[in-house]
Amino acid sequence: MTTRDITLIALFAALTAVMAIFPPVTLPLLPVPITAQSLGVMLAGGILGAKRGGLAILLLLVLVAMGLPLLSGGRGGLSVFFGPTAGFLLGWLVAAFAIGWMTEKFWDGLSFVSATLICVTGGIVVMYAIGIPGISLVAGVPLSKAFMGSVAFIPGDIVKALISAAVMVTVKKSYPIIGQTNGAA
Repeated sequence: MTTRDITLIALFAALTAVMAIFPPVTLPLLPVPITAQSLGVMLAGGILGAKRGGLAILLLLVLVAMGLPLLSGGRGGLSVFFGPTAGFLLGWLVAAFAIGWMTEKFWDGLSFVSATLICVTGGIVVMYAIGIPGISLVAGVPLSKAFMGSVAFIPGDIVKALISAAVMVTVKKSYPIIGQTNGAA
């Protein structure tokens, strides 16, 4: 791992943390807020690749666990890993890695459409597949109720996927971070 890799990892951890500045929107049916931070997760994987993107989110989560208030609403500390958002926090890590892996795999043919599909698959499908069971387990609600409560988040996440895809394609054309490592991040 080079100094450049470490710098990029720290940069995207910071970028994802900064997205907590946007005020969270809490829905009355579900104790998980809508935040901009999942956009940072999509960007980390899509721009840095699997290894560096995953490490960026891991760094963020370690800092949160240490007590830094880097999550939306100024939350931080170990308690967030035992609350209703715990599954989504773990989902961030897996999603960043998955998005990065798919981006690396399809790098040569990466277009806005393929980048959008990658972000939707990793940033919505993978994240929800981990986050929804987490809500069900921690909140003690049936999986179907946790799923139905999460449906309200999908339109916003689709917008984040579209933004991420546009940024990914632009970065690929202007400053291809993944391409500089021959597809391996």
